[in-house]
Amino acid sequence: MARPLRVEFPGGLYHVTSRGDSREDIFLDDEDRRRFLALLGHTVERFGWRCHAYCLMTNHYHVVIETPQPNLSRGMRHLNGVYTQRFNRRHSRVGHVLQGRYKAIVVQKDTHLLAVCRYVVLSPVRAGLVGKVRDWPWSSCRATAGHKSGPAWLTTEWLWAQFARPPQRAVGAYRRFVAEGVGTGETPWHDLTGQMYYGDDAFVAKVTQGTKQSSEVPRRQRQPLRPSLAALVRTGTPAEVGQAYRDYGYRLGEIAQQLGVHYSTVSRRLRAFELGHRE
Repeated sequence: MARPLRVEFPGGLYHVTSRGDSREDIFLDDEDRRRFLALLGHTVERFGWRCHAYCLMTNHYHVVIETPQPNLSRGMRHLNGVYTQRFNRRHSRVGHVLQGRYKAIVVQKDTHLLAVCRYVVLSPVRAGLVGKVRDWPWSSCRATAGHKSGPAWLTTEWLWAQFARPPQRAVGAYRRFVAEGVGTGETPWHDLTGQMYYGDDAFVAKVTQGTKQSSEVPRRQRQPLRPSLAALVRTGTPAEVGQAYRDYGYRLGEIAQQLGVHYSTVSRRLRAFELGHRE
């Protein structure tokens, strides 16, 4: 069977799901969920993503991710790969945790993102896990609805701006919007084009004509105008490493080779860059 198409472009917006291998549970307790959210936050920061919504279920998760740089595949490989390693180590297991490759739906932001974000946070209600959306602690709904403070890496400004300004007024409208979706059986996936595009015809035409399958197109073709590594990492400071890795898509091994240092040295400098950006 052919591998699913991976469409990546600057400013891409995706509804991403990943399920447990053989539909088995990927979160065995709340500590697993806490660890996954910490890793998701780290991934969002490392790859410069914007996370508009998320929901952790039992045997799968949903995230709504916007990628200023075309790096969804790299970020998801990090997220799912590191989680698998940590899950297996914590539970003394081996083998696959997640089922094959993640699924990514390309979403049109201005007209379709609201529906996707509501669909994601309503997942626990549709599954019968809770009666009210706010009763599920493992989604972004509580933070977006103003019931609690959210993680720094969760982007709420765009959703709030669709309802009212300032945010204090917007949260009430957002709560009503989510509540209106309960019990309707509403799903945005009935309107997909080509099984992976959620948007109007003009959006689908623009995306399909302007992007190619990311796993098959060399990065030098996807980013033909990016600076050379020699220009980016003159001295190998954490800031230079972070820019080359996050903003221009160079791999740590390539950066290490350019600098003539070990891979682990570059990894430590990237970590220093990320820590500096959190402060």
